[in-house]
Amino acid sequence: MRADRLLSLLLLLQNHGQMTSRELAELLEVSERTIHRDMEALSAAGIPVFAERGSHGGWKLAEGYRTTLTGLSTKEIQSLLLIRPTELLHDLGLKDRFEAAFQKLLAATPPTARDDAESVRQLIHIDGAGWHQSDEAFPFLPVVQEAVWARQKLLIRYQREEGVVERIVQPLGLVAKRNVWYMVAEVNGEYRNYRISRLQSAQLLEEKFERPEAFDLGRYWEQSTSAFKASLPVYPARLLLTETGLSRIRQERFAKIIQAHPAENDRFDTDVQFQILDSACEIVLGLGAHVEVLEPLELRQRVIAEAIAIFSLYEKK
Repeated sequence: MRADRLLSLLLLLQNHGQMTSRELAELLEVSERTIHRDMEALSAAGIPVFAERGSHGGWKLAEGYRTTLTGLSTKEIQSLLLIRPTELLHDLGLKDRFEAAFQKLLAATPPTARDDAESVRQLIHIDGAGWHQSDEAFPFLPVVQEAVWARQKLLIRYQREEGVVERIVQPLGLVAKRNVWYMVAEVNGEYRNYRISRLQSAQLLEEKFERPEAFDLGRYWEQSTSAFKASLPVYPARLLLTETGLSRIRQERFAKIIQAHPAENDRFDTDVQFQILDSACEIVLGLGAHVEVLEPLELRQRVIAEAIAIFSLYEKK
């Protein structure tokens, strides 16, 4: 709706100071001509918006034009601005609404509080789209948090699969994925993720470090998560599923539906990516008569062998 777009334009200019027609058009997914018409509408409504000409020009609001936020302390504002959209909001269809509300809150926030909140968001990232629940303990979380805040190096001993390693790291931020905490740190010029529950020790060092200016914690974590998922093993299979089977496999953590086409007898010819053969077999067996393995042959044979073994076990009794 145009009214929503006009409000978005106003908030974007208030939050960013000056923006070109192209930037605004790309963000709002309209043409530059539409942006010009919208600016005329804002001006006609009494909003002090004007254009600066030249290579470094753009649209901006008259200096001092902004709303004010009352009734909230700086800490309260920081806590609200800390949270950013996650896959959970996307799944609920609320991500766009959250962004609109975030822009409104940001626009009404005093400049000092807004800058402080942005600093906090660069030190802590909340990722609510967890892989699984955990009851891990984090005894060294306070000292890691202190190091992040103070920009001091840490001497850590970290439990890896091959044993305990010792590192001096520059902690750049904390990430909470559900109730599991991670430390993102720079080590020898590279960014690394450390699961805080695996820290055997953490000692705060006196030496300070400079935080990389271009580093964005939220963006880095999204890229790191995507890279991790891409590195996981892939075991493709083709299944014939009932509607119930299709619904249930969509909820499987270690299975991803690539495509599904209607087939005979109200079933769906479905391409699925599992991680490994063992996991694929367990998931397929759990679906019972709601699935038939079409490909690959080794998975089909494995499922048949397991089904015969189960039948034999019960036949004896």
